[in-house]
Amino acid sequence: MGQKVHPVGFRLGYIYDWQSKWFSDRNYPALLKEDIGIRGSIFEMLPDAGIAREEIERNANHVTIAIHTSRPGIVIGRSGARVDELRNRLESQTKRRVRVNITEIRVPEIDAQLVARSVADQIERRISHRRAIKQAVSRAMQRGAQGIRIKVAGRLGGSEMSRRDQAMEGRIPLHTLRAQIDYGTAEARTTLGRIGVKCWVYKGDSLLEAVVRTAPEGRTERGAAPAAARDRAAQPETTEAAIEGEAQPSVAVATEPEPGPEVEGDAAT
Repeated sequence: MGQKVHPVGFRLGYIYDWQSKWFSDRNYPALLKEDIGIRGSIFEMLPDAGIAREEIERNANHVTIAIHTSRPGIVIGRSGARVDELRNRLESQTKRRVRVNITEIRVPEIDAQLVARSVADQIERRISHRRAIKQAVSRAMQRGAQGIRIKVAGRLGGSEMSRRDQAMEGRIPLHTLRAQIDYGTAEARTTLGRIGVKCWVYKGDSLLEAVVRTAPEGRTERGAAPAAARDRAAQPETTEAAIEGEAQPSVAVATEPEPGPEVEGDAAT
């Protein structure tokens, strides 16, 4: 019956974290609607900024939004004018103080959302869908992805009936919880209708198979990570976003590290 599980939602709490970090027992529907409005406003104001995802964190009357983009210069604007305009609009929309952090994606070729959006944009420009997906697959494998699959569906090539086509290279272990599977979707709006694009990117296995869960008696529950991995995960990390966030209260720009080559044996930390 085509019952499928979202690759990111399947791994939440194991190797992936939530994109909205807040808790509310009474105002949950209103805050959820507000999160959807925030993401919609960001995409509406910055449609050409190459935004992959937005992480929202709430603390009392303060909202922190981390924007992951491949074009941070477009998000910031000249002398920070564009990001100030975005922050003012979000503050008037949410009636809360808003802080915007910007994280640069250095390897957009292996980000599933950006790959899907790129293929959709090429289809809108009347480029052959087979050429677009094959080029995206080859670029992703050259940039260090261990597997990628791109699937398109709709009235491809102007056909009378909708059909599907896909391209795949490498391996995509969808049932392995420790596998880092990035997933993204996009839509190409053409004169003949909409064409859907789905993308799966396999970036390797994660060091931690599960989030550490400790029982009240001090025993580690079944499925928790090994002791050495827990010690490494418990150590505090200092990122560029945190350092630059102290010096610049409104905007912080960080850079995601470029994935290195896979090492057999113990994974490189």
